[in-house]
Amino acid sequence: MAISVGDEAPDFALKGPDGELVKLSDYRGKKNVVIVFFPLAFSGICTMQLTDIGSHEAQYAGSDAQVLGISVDSHHTQAAFAKSLGLRNTLLLADFHPRGEVAQRYGVYMDEFGISMRASFVVDRNGIIRHADVRVPKEVPDEAAYFTTLAACNIES
Repeated sequence: MAISVGDEAPDFALKGPDGELVKLSDYRGKKNVVIVFFPLAFSGICTMQLTDIGSHEAQYAGSDAQVLGISVDSHHTQAAFAKSLGLRNTLLLADFHPRGEVAQRYGVYMDEFGISMRASFVVDRNGIIRHADVRVPKEVPDEAAYFTTLAACNIES
């Protein structure tokens, strides 16, 4: 079962595109975080979703938010995917080994397929889940809901 609004977001440390470790807790007290689990880099729907997110990077920055995209792909694949999409501020992280461990902790890993569901969580500066949207891989969450939640987070901080 996926974690819910009001829960503390489970911390994690995953490899980023350059192989560096990125921790959710690095943002605690500093920025809101939008965590976007996507099934597989370079697949059609994931490419569309991350392209849309990339086109709004300035809006995320203006909302004092960091977007962390997570899939079971390796950090090498994530680096190539980010480059192909022209992502500059959105970090794509590798939930590669052990495969899907972070997705499992968030309750969005599909064992039978070896990938995560398409899920997103808005985490406020205090590490609390403020928005959760969990879907099957073919359905894309409403990105506008992220910005509505981020606006509320910024008013309350």
